[in-house]
Amino acid sequence: MRVLMINVVCGIRSTGRICTDLATELEAQGHEVKIAYGREEVPEQFQKYAVRIGTDFDVLTHGIRARIMDGAGFGSKHATQKFIEWVKQYNPDIIHLHNLHGYYINIEVLFRYLKTCGKKIIWTLHDCWAFTGHSAYCDAVGCKRWVRQCYDCSLKKEYPVTWIDCSKNNWIRKKNILSGVAEMTIITPSKWLATMVRKSFLKHYPVRIINNGIDTKQFYPQKSGFREKWGIKNSFLILGVSTSWDEMKGYSDYIKLAKILGGEYKVILVGLSKKQLNKLPHEILGIEKTSSIKELAEIYSAADLYVNLSYCENYPTVNIEAMACGTPVLTYDTGGSPEIVDKYGGVVVKKGNINAVANACKRIKSNPIKVNFEIKENDKNSVIEKYMKVIIKNRKTE
Repeated sequence: MRVLMINVVCGIRSTGRICTDLATELEAQGHEVKIAYGREEVPEQFQKYAVRIGTDFDVLTHGIRARIMDGAGFGSKHATQKFIEWVKQYNPDIIHLHNLHGYYINIEVLFRYLKTCGKKIIWTLHDCWAFTGHSAYCDAVGCKRWVRQCYDCSLKKEYPVTWIDCSKNNWIRKKNILSGVAEMTIITPSKWLATMVRKSFLKHYPVRIINNGIDTKQFYPQKSGFREKWGIKNSFLILGVSTSWDEMKGYSDYIKLAKILGGEYKVILVGLSKKQLNKLPHEILGIEKTSSIKELAEIYSAADLYVNLSYCENYPTVNIEAMACGTPVLTYDTGGSPEIVDKYGGVVVKKGNINAVANACKRIKSNPIKVNFEIKENDKNSVIEKYMKVIIKNRKTE
C-alpha cells in the first residue's frame, strides 16, 4: 500500500512529527510512504519520505498574497498543479491530509483533484482554519460566525495576518471547495474540535477522535537538578512551555501572574526568544527553547504546577508531557486543553481570569493535586495504532 501525507512541515514540530511517526510505523509494516511538505528543513533521518511542494519563493509570494488579499490557501497555484502531476505518477492508495495552511499549497487545485481521483482521503485537523473564513483559532475570541457564514473577522491581525478582511468570501469559497469529497474521513485530536467540525460545513463527513500522544519512555517523573542550578530550591515552581511566545499563548498573562504571586512562587517560561529574555521582568525565570527532550522532562519533573494560559489550543501535548512527568496542570478553558486535565486531575479556569489563576495556584500550593495519569492510553504508540486502524480500514480495494 502506498500512503501519501500532506503537511506544512515534515519531521519537525507537532504536526510534522505526527507524520513521521506514522510513516515510520507504516514502513515497518511493509508499506510505502511519502510526506509532501511546504516549508522549512527536514531532519536527515526523514528525508527519504520528503517531497517538497514548491519553493521558498512560492511560499514568499503566497505569504504576500495572504497579507495583502487575505488569500491564505489560495496562492501557490502553479506549485500545486506541478505537485498534483507528481501525485498522479506516484498513484497512492491513501492520501492523508494534515495542515494545509502555511502558504504552500492551493486548496482549490488540490481539492479539484481529490474530488475526482477516486482515492480514500483522511484529513487530520489540528485547528479551525479549514472551516473558517480566516482564523486558525476562532475560539480565542469565542467567535461562532463560522457556523453560518464568516464576516468582519476580528482576528485578521492574527495568523494568517492580513491587511484586509475577505473572511465572508473566503468562507463561501472554502465551503464550495472542501465539500463533496467522496469517502473522506476527518480526524480531530480533541472532542472540542470534533464538536466544532460537526457544526461546520464539514459536518457531512464522518469524524473520528484520536487524541495526541507523547513518548512516555522519555516523559516520566525524573530526578532533576533544575532547582539547584537556578537557585530556586524552596520556591513553588509554576511552569509554562511553548515553541514561541506571544499574546495568543498568554505571554502577558504569565507576567501578570508572576507579579500577583511574588514571594515564594517562581514563574518559569521555556521557549523564549533572546529579545523576550532581555525584556523579561525579574519575577520570571526565562529559558530559551531547548532541543533536549531529557532536559525538558527534567524541567517538567521539577515544577510543582504546569500552567497553560493559551487563548488558542486544540489538544496540547505540553499538558500531556507535564502530567506524564507527574506535574498537575492548571489551564484556561481553551479549546480541548481542559480535556486531559478533567480526565487525570487538575484545574480549569475561565479564560483571561488571572486572579482566579493566582488563587488556584495558592490553593494547589497548600493542597497539592495528585496526578492519576494513564501512561498506555497517552503513549504515541497507542495513538499510532489508532491511526493505523483508520488508515488500513480506509484502504482502497480494487
